[in-house]
Order: sequence, then C-alpha cells, then structure tokens
Amino acid sequence: MDKMLIVSANPHIRDKSSVTKIMHTVNLTLLPAIFASYWFFGFNAILLILVAIVSCVITEAAIQKFRNKAVTVSDGSAILTGILLAFNVPANIPWWIVALGSFFAIAIAKQAFGGLGFNIFNPALIGRAFMLASWPVQMTSNAYWTEPGTGKTMDAISSATPLNLVKTALKDGSAKETIDILADKGVGYWDLFVGNVSGCIGETSFLALLIGVIVLIALGLVNWRVPLFYIGTVFVLTWLMGYDPVFHILAGGLALGAFYMATDMVTSPISNKGNIIFAIGLGLFTVAIRIWGGYPEGVSYSILLMNCTVPLINKFSVPKKFGYVEPKKA
Repeated sequence: MDKMLIVSANPHIRDKSSVTKIMHTVNLTLLPAIFASYWFFGFNAILLILVAIVSCVITEAAIQKFRNKAVTVSDGSAILTGILLAFNVPANIPWWIVALGSFFAIAIAKQAFGGLGFNIFNPALIGRAFMLASWPVQMTSNAYWTEPGTGKTMDAISSATPLNLVKTALKDGSAKETIDILADKGVGYWDLFVGNVSGCIGETSFLALLIGVIVLIALGLVNWRVPLFYIGTVFVLTWLMGYDPVFHILAGGLALGAFYMATDMVTSPISNKGNIIFAIGLGLFTVAIRIWGGYPEGVSYSILLMNCTVPLINKFSVPKKFGYVEPKKA
C-alpha cells in the first residue's frame, strides 16, 4: 500500500516539456535576431549580448548560492533574460551599463521575488527601465546609436531612429505622410522589415524576430493570441487615428515586445481569454505613449503596466474547473 499512487480524477495531461527545454528552445529561436544584430551593428552588438548573458548568469548563481538554494542557471532562463535585455540597448552603449542593468534585472526583478516563476514583471524590461532612468543620455542620445551596416556612430538628428524621426517631424508640424518623411532619409518599409535602420540592436529586424516566433508558435510554446491581438490593436488604433499603421507595426520594439516579451509565460495571463484582454491593453498603452507621450516608444512600459494587471485578469478570466456544476439556488 505504501507504493500506491493517489491520483485525481481524469483527464490527465502528459507532457515531456520542462523549463530547461523550453528556455533553451526560446534561446535558439533568437539566433536569427542575434545574427541580424551582428549583420547590421557589428561585433559590438555580440559583445553586449555576451556581457548581458554573463552578468545575468553570474548574478543568479551568486544569489542562489548566498541563499543556500539550488543553482539553476543551467535552465537557460538567465541566458534568455540577458539576450532580451541586450536587445533593448543601442550598439555603442558602454558595456558596464549593460552589466549593471543585467545585475538589476536578475537581482531585483527576479530573485527578490523568489526566482523563476514568482516574478511579476518581465526581468529584462525592468533592467531596461533601470538603465533608462539611470543613464538616459546613453540610452537615448544619437551619440550611442550606430548607423546600420557601417558601424559608424550617429551624430546628427537627421540620423535618429525611425520612431524618433517621425515623431519629431510631426511635432514640428510636418504635413508630409510618414512614408514621405522616411523616404527623405532613404528609409522604406523594406528597410524597416529586414532591420536596416537605426535602433536597439535586437529590435530592428521584424523579419528575424518573426522567424523565431513562428517556430515557437508551431511548437506550442507561445500563445499566438498575444502577438496577434497586440499588433492588431496597434494597427487598428493608428489607422483610425489617421497615422500610418504599417509604420507603427514595423518600427521600434513592437515585434520584440509582442513576440518575446509579452508572451512570457510567467508574467502573462494563463487563459486564452485573459491573453486577449492582456494584448488589447498592451496595444492601447503602446499607441497612447507613442502618440501623446514624451517617449517615441511605448512598448516596454506598456508591458510592465499590463504585467501589474495580470492577477486581476486571471481572477476574472480563468475558465471554470472541468466538471464544475453551478450550485442551485435555494
């Protein structure tokens, strides 16, 4: 009798997946984006990615060792945080800023909450927010952006990122359409799609990120409703407001956020209905910040804001238990 197993009523779900397998699979799907970052921004992009990964891994191992917990850096989650954080910085930012941002992401946004599975915010985005608040010049100045394909530092406002370029032009009263503003700088939709534009090292290539997320969706590791409804909401809102919806989808960090940040299993809702609500909220915040906010980009803060709402969304969107019967009123 001691060896008998006590199980609950069926149905039972059998799955060979593990945290380690899932995390390393996600890391592998980021290889096209890593290659794109090297292709457009040079070896310094790879250096920053390596610095972020090493800093994340060392921080996580040190904290777990200090807390007398099992060291779990081999599960790949710290590596993923490092890659995603590095994807959110310009190519010429000092490496030590990336190292400190990675430390903050793991120590404060992840381990302080109890480690993987307990964090309420996406660690990479908390690390980015920390770097933006602490070193705003290095994170936003043209002196730290790199002209794609040349490795040259940008030193003129005319070479700003597409989102910044268009927002500045519209704010100054330009009557031109978005595509015309970009065309004056030699930028077209194709450049935005493949990543041949200025921007953070891992966010510019919509194509490379799309390849990775298609693999994840095919493997069932990503809920397709999040990127679809997120991007769809941005498209519809910008179109209704008279802006260029194609530009707002291809430019900035929307692809990186929709495909890899917002779909984080830990910080997103657990039901399909909840994920749709979550994604629509992301789209609303992103458009609001891009159009009316002080920053040209709103993806990072939109995800962090919606991370706060996940417990509430789960409360009202989780489906009833299998076999549940509504009790009859007396």
